[in-house]
Amino acid sequence: MAKSKTSEPAVKVKTTWKNAFKRDWQLYLLLLIPLALVFLFSYAAYPGLRMVFMNYKPAKGYAGSEWVGLDIFRKIFKDADFLRALRNSLVFNFLDLIVGTPIPILLALLLNELRYPKFKKVSQTILYLPHFLSWAIIGSVAYQLFKPSSGLINILIMNMGGESVPFITEKWHWAVTYLLVGVWQTMGWGTIMYLAGITSISGELYEAAMIDGAGRWKRMWHITLPGIKPTIITLLIINLGRVMNSNYERLAVFGNSQVRDFQYQLAIYIYEKGLGNLQFSMATAVGLFQSVIGVILVLLADKFAKMLGEEGLL
Repeated sequence: MAKSKTSEPAVKVKTTWKNAFKRDWQLYLLLLIPLALVFLFSYAAYPGLRMVFMNYKPAKGYAGSEWVGLDIFRKIFKDADFLRALRNSLVFNFLDLIVGTPIPILLALLLNELRYPKFKKVSQTILYLPHFLSWAIIGSVAYQLFKPSSGLINILIMNMGGESVPFITEKWHWAVTYLLVGVWQTMGWGTIMYLAGITSISGELYEAAMIDGAGRWKRMWHITLPGIKPTIITLLIINLGRVMNSNYERLAVFGNSQVRDFQYQLAIYIYEKGLGNLQFSMATAVGLFQSVIGVILVLLADKFAKMLGEEGLL
């Protein structure tokens, strides 16, 4: 009786760099363009950071400018304008994070429960559209809506017998308007990210829950929310790294002299010191300070996520 031939396991061929490049050279060629842009705008400017240790004068250049060590940082931390801008940036960016985090989650949960695919797609498009609008456009539309006497919202309020609300001319009303418009602009992006996380949840879990008698709300609470927990933590870590950064365009289009106390944040401070007063060393030092604190916050958040048993970014 002939012996049956046993099938031998396939031998894996190790892919070398040369073979990979020969096979996908078109993709590597396309990759060179974004890599060159990242290197040019993100890394090539690093040698210029040495101006934070100089009393930098553009006319004298790096060679002729006076080396002052840490004097620039001492000057910044004693500057009352910097402390005010730092306080406002931290308060408003943390409020952005607190207000803006749960809304995309709720929207994603609601959209996921919709049973009409066409309506669901239209809703996603409408929610995501503001992400592509510049703050100049958003600011002009908001100004037409919230003007004290002739804005559409105030016209409706006064027609119903109410009084005009100073949405953009009184600092506390401005703060609420600023935060809500910011949430409206960003919630579509977060919603799409959470919906993508929901699609990765196994449908068998929902089927088993329905067999056990779990209703829609219980399925959302016990299956959907735990299923997107890694996505929530990842986006939270990323957003924590931005709490020191203020959007200058957003502040500029919403700002006016009447709300200067709240509008004056680090982005405004850097612009005025760097371009207004030509104090390039101070502006660069504040930018470096923002980046360092942002990296520290990301590392702390990542470590905290790992302590809770979740996968971090690093």
